[in-house]
Amino acid sequence: MDGLYHDRAEAGCILAESLKTYAKDPNVIILALPRGGMPVAYEIAKALHVALDIFIVRKLGVPHNEEFAMGAIASGDTVIFNTDVIECLFIGEHTIKEVIQKEKQELKRRETLYRGQRPPPTITNKTIILVDDGIATGATMQAAIAALRKQQPARIVVAVPVAPPPICDMIATLVDSFVCPLRPPHFDAVGQWYSDFPQTSDAEVIQLLDAVTH
Repeated sequence: MDGLYHDRAEAGCILAESLKTYAKDPNVIILALPRGGMPVAYEIAKALHVALDIFIVRKLGVPHNEEFAMGAIASGDTVIFNTDVIECLFIGEHTIKEVIQKEKQELKRRETLYRGQRPPPTITNKTIILVDDGIATGATMQAAIAALRKQQPARIVVAVPVAPPPICDMIATLVDSFVCPLRPPHFDAVGQWYSDFPQTSDAEVIQLLDAVTH
């Protein structure tokens, strides 16, 4: 694919075309990485008629530059570190612990807010399609993959609209299948590959999740 996606919904529709082999399979669960992955995942789930849920991962942002990841945490206390970033920026253990504690609280808040009384899906022996709106450093997706592996799914598929080629190559080695239509060599941020890229709200995540679970 060349050029830009119009928005996350269009990106989801394009990804769905590449995932048709999973259509109407009761053993498939699409897991969105909220918030930005939810509008993408919703369109895939709708097109394929498969289950949709969330899997919450939080980036461990560098102090004073929180968009820059020094690692990530996922449900189940899985932590992935980007040691190159930590060493390069001389980030101390105390600072790392503070950031982890803060993000754990946010992860728990989102889990409660999005899921409500709904139990998490059963992952064991299922085909899991992990979806986000793009991958920049790969830390968030790595944490999600590592956390899911502990639950012994049959297969893990990662499907994202855009990511830089080196990250695509790295993530592809960690999963059973990797789908990414747009792999630009000059990559600064996920948002640059969308014409319309507003922040996804908590309310939108809840609305889309409710739309497919009721």
